[in-house]
Amino acid sequence: MSSSSDKPTILIVGAGLGGLMHGALLEKSGVPYQIFERAAAVKPLGSALAVGPTLLPVFQQLGIYDELVSIGKYFTQIMGYKESLELMRPLDFKCLEEFTGYEQYIVDRPKLYELMLNQVPAHKIHFGHRVLNIHEEDDKVTIHLSNNDTVEGDVVVGADGAYSAVRQRMYEQLKAEGNLPKSDQEELPFSCTCLVGQTGILDPKEFPVIDLPKCHFTTVHGADKPYTWHTFNTSQGSLCWMVIHHLSEKTSKAAMEQRFRNNDNSEWGAYPAKTMCEETRSFPIELLDGKKRTLGDLYDQTPKEFISKVMLEEKVFKTWYHKRFVLMGDGAVTAMHDAIALANLFYAMPAKTSEDVTKIFEQYQMERLPAVTESFNNSRQLAKISEKGFVGSLILYLSTHMPIWLWRLGLAKTVRFRPQVGFIKAIEPKGTIMPEPSISEQLARAIFEKQQQEASSN
Repeated sequence: MSSSSDKPTILIVGAGLGGLMHGALLEKSGVPYQIFERAAAVKPLGSALAVGPTLLPVFQQLGIYDELVSIGKYFTQIMGYKESLELMRPLDFKCLEEFTGYEQYIVDRPKLYELMLNQVPAHKIHFGHRVLNIHEEDDKVTIHLSNNDTVEGDVVVGADGAYSAVRQRMYEQLKAEGNLPKSDQEELPFSCTCLVGQTGILDPKEFPVIDLPKCHFTTVHGADKPYTWHTFNTSQGSLCWMVIHHLSEKTSKAAMEQRFRNNDNSEWGAYPAKTMCEETRSFPIELLDGKKRTLGDLYDQTPKEFISKVMLEEKVFKTWYHKRFVLMGDGAVTAMHDAIALANLFYAMPAKTSEDVTKIFEQYQMERLPAVTESFNNSRQLAKISEKGFVGSLILYLSTHMPIWLWRLGLAKTVRFRPQVGFIKAIEPKGTIMPEPSISEQLARAIFEKQQQEASSN
């Protein structure tokens, strides 16, 4: 990069984990940016998530690895149960440490969000700023905000989730031009709804499972009902839970809302979450304390504001960018990986012309599409384990009876994509499986090392 004036100004829409990761990396790179979030404050719903080898090297680069580990619960396996609480063969992930040299942690989502929020200066995040419109002119892009302000930049990054306002504006343009693929015009499909929550801090005398040094992650498969449910303990002394309702057929948010259009009770919101809690209260859980427990025991310990009902969308879009718009994926880990690739490419941009922008967007999709597609297929395969009927039963049987060597082979594929940040000192790869080369990291690394050499020679 020849001068600071050549660096593009990035306007990030959405302050979720992906948007914050992108801001934290751009902060390190010196690329100017601002983040705009429609909510007055982001409420990190969803109980917890697994953070492991595919992200931990970047947390090391950012200097927050130890903080991440301190808020995480060491995780090595999922204990599977039938509804009778008969134990099935656990799904063991311990070999990932051999493959990568990194452990895996279940991390409280609000704590992870707080950690990432602390990496971005407060004055660069604008909460309560909804994007109303976006337009391009003279090699610039301008966003119009709900407070009547306008902000000009070089690129708009849509980090605002599955129902992205940036995607909507971008796809409107493409559709008007006749260039939007038919599949991208269709509603986001889903075949599962999910109830998630996290209890308050529990008394270890009443719930001794929370004091276990490792995460006790359970999955219970409903015998004659279209549900699976999960529980797992966190390092904060709470229990997270998730109940997945497997629908008989795929649907969409629009179809569900149409179904309830003449009803005061929407399918989404506090009332449906409460209803689903009531429907599933009696489902049995195993917390290793010899007591007959049900999900209702956890619901009673969970503040209502930490319970939500969500959709598990199932789609990989074909169109990721257009002109000076670019989209990041939904889902925490996917979005953070997208953020890494884009930050590397913005750092490596030789200039900020339309040609340069288009080229890095092409490189971005070329790098990330194989990983995103593989992750999507893995998620679909995992979901099939919980399906009712012959197919689900067969896949569940195979997954819990497959040879260890075949299980290891499958897990080895999941850790091939372990990108790093090219403009921060590299972390030496560890483990027996080397990461796949990252185009964006290589481009950023070449420029970073050249600048380091020039600085040392002056």
